[in-house]
Amino acid sequence: MNEKFLTMNEIERLMASSLDGAQMKRLHVVLSHCLIDESDFPSVSGKYSSNQGLLEAFLGAKRLEGCSERSLRYYSSTLKKFIESTDKPLSHVSTDDVREYLANYQALGNLSNVTADNVRRVISSLFSWLEIEDLIYKSPVRRIKKIRTLKAIKPVISDESLEALRDNCTTLRDLAMIDMLSSTGVRVGELVKLNRDDIDFEGRECVVRGKGGKERKVYFDARTKVHLKAYLDQRQDENAALFASLNAPFNRLEISGVEIRLRKLGSMARQQRIHPHKFRRTLATRAIDKGMPIEQVQVLLGHSKIDTTLCYAMVDQQNVKQSHHRYIS
Repeated sequence: MNEKFLTMNEIERLMASSLDGAQMKRLHVVLSHCLIDESDFPSVSGKYSSNQGLLEAFLGAKRLEGCSERSLRYYSSTLKKFIESTDKPLSHVSTDDVREYLANYQALGNLSNVTADNVRRVISSLFSWLEIEDLIYKSPVRRIKKIRTLKAIKPVISDESLEALRDNCTTLRDLAMIDMLSSTGVRVGELVKLNRDDIDFEGRECVVRGKGGKERKVYFDARTKVHLKAYLDQRQDENAALFASLNAPFNRLEISGVEIRLRKLGSMARQQRIHPHKFRRTLATRAIDKGMPIEQVQVLLGHSKIDTTLCYAMVDQQNVKQSHHRYIS
């Protein structure tokens, strides 16, 4: 029996580079039928017996890895659309099936290449997990390359625009919120999770909980300290949240609340497209422009991969032009 298993594994290993997932599945079935008694192979059952069961198991694994609920909702909605479009078990989905789905999805929705590539990455993550879990032999998405996208230079918030935003703040909360975003570069999801007790005014720092539940220290300037203390001193509610709604029952401010308020402030200040991530991009760009080592910027932003941080290094860096004049021109 062991020799037969070894023979099967060797044949499958040698054929893996030439066959896609569906073909490998068929090869396994044929080898099992010819070489080994079917009773030696337990049938797939339970949560793995359907595409929906596999999806739920995958989402459970991502949740265990520390994926945020927001990310899980995106994974779920994207993959449900994909699964509903096919009448095959996931183990039989081929590379051509995925290519056809992506092409149709992009054409019907008139989607950008960025959105289409995001869908490709999500589908790829599902099949990669199935492969790791030995539920398929090879991911059909391996052969589908990244969809090329144009890398447009994304604008940052100028000093003048930032002052205009501050001038249009009618509450201490909004002023403290803008200062906190601009001086720390935290993600909006990290901002709304902060509590009053998280703030160390003496050290002008606080600990935020980022993606995957990872904690890191961020730092704020003297201006933020002054405005944050003034905001907290005038609050009458007992909510532990650092930022709360202005009216009773003074609930913790949510991501959507921050986004809506910033858009309104941007409109009042006649500034285009003001959103939380723009503050983060602005801080990173300025830090790099002023010579902060990229590794330190990575720690400051809480990026797990330096490649993510390097994206900011390509955004409107005036120091590149200055260095060119200094060393080359």
